[in-house]
Amino acid sequence: MPDPIVLGMFSEIADVLDLPAHAINRVSFIGSGRLQSCFPVTELAAASISAACVSVSELLDLFGAAPPISTDYRLASLWFRSSIVPRGWKVPAPWDAIAGDYRAQDGWIKLHTNAPHHKAAALAVLGCEASRASVANAVQQWPADKLEQAIVGAGGCAAKLRSMSEWKDHPQGQAVALEPLVLRTTRGTTNDSTWQPTADRPLKGLRVLDLTRVLAGPVATRFLAGYGAQVLRIDPPGWDEPGVIPEVTPGKRCARLDLRDSNGRRVFERLLSQADILVHGYRADALERLGLGADIRQSIRPGLIDVSLDAYGHSGPWRTRRGFDSLVQFSSGIAAEGQQWRQSEAPVSLPVQALDHATGYLIAAAAVRGMIGRLRDKVSTQYRLSLARSAKLLCSYQSEPSSACFPDIAEDDVSKQVEATAWGPASRILPPALIKGAAFHWATPATALGSDQAEWKV
Repeated sequence: MPDPIVLGMFSEIADVLDLPAHAINRVSFIGSGRLQSCFPVTELAAASISAACVSVSELLDLFGAAPPISTDYRLASLWFRSSIVPRGWKVPAPWDAIAGDYRAQDGWIKLHTNAPHHKAAALAVLGCEASRASVANAVQQWPADKLEQAIVGAGGCAAKLRSMSEWKDHPQGQAVALEPLVLRTTRGTTNDSTWQPTADRPLKGLRVLDLTRVLAGPVATRFLAGYGAQVLRIDPPGWDEPGVIPEVTPGKRCARLDLRDSNGRRVFERLLSQADILVHGYRADALERLGLGADIRQSIRPGLIDVSLDAYGHSGPWRTRRGFDSLVQFSSGIAAEGQQWRQSEAPVSLPVQALDHATGYLIAAAAVRGMIGRLRDKVSTQYRLSLARSAKLLCSYQSEPSSACFPDIAEDDVSKQVEATAWGPASRILPPALIKGAAFHWATPATALGSDQAEWKV
């Protein structure tokens, strides 16, 4: 039997995705070890990864039998940290030098400055040079709430530390509490596709258009690529994520388009017209402002499985706010709860970017479930997810706080296969879950952004 928390989380996921709740009986849970946290992070990893695999198993069930699944608690936990093991080189640091937690006049605030324009916005508001000492001194002159508002208003990213009760009373926290874990909207369509899954590479032949960046969306499309989908990632000119890209681009082709340019727009619409699945992580109104709202996307590609995600939810005053996993942890009370648990002077966030990773696997599960709907019920489905709603799922479950250190990666955790990435040779942690008879691997190694053409492979 699965852990009761895993069972509860999986049941919630299955309910919103219209997956059979009894499918959890198809999953065998093995392994041991738990991430150090006052929240059930390992259980969230096991439940979300299993849900993505169950969706693939259900897809195969349309044309045969649903194969069993094995999920490893330890490997699932490791994959929520990182999957890549470089050989003779290092992945660049994921955080900018001034990103992090700072003490304000009346509490704590987190600054997210990894993107150059977000960093520039924060420094402009603070009026200081780009050093931790200068930023720390400037932040102390501000009340946390006013500084958060000022930085966000200037186009930057910041989050004041709030307790769980403060988030519960906050208008955005109240809005998120009323949202389903996955918002699902269906419409009738004609399934003109002859595509069918195959047991060994279940998603081979599916075309996935990826308009996502750090980190949930790329995790989702990496999973889809692992089971054979053709993933084409599109980024705007100049965008880069050096500390993340080696982790999330195996199996993908990466190109650049400017959707505000008429030629870029034409190319994008041609790609979209031939896609099966679109995954996008723009803010709630971004594609609409580009004239590419949901109805337009469906008219370009009838039957499109359309999956979107954002940070703070799809309703409420913060529905268009920029955000990342670490900021949502600060806003929603997770970091404050960790601070209290550890009896720390400073906030204590989760040991991994669990909201990103869990939401990523939920996105993958939704995308595959959408294909089931298209093949079986002749409907197209739009799914909407958010990091904040995934945080609510995590915080809904109590577990015995773990103070034991999770072991480092062992030799037995790592695949013997070598991946010739664009940065050097690397290995990957063994898959966190296996579907019997289906191979989880990538046809191509991790590659740099903009390294390919914006076209589907024939």
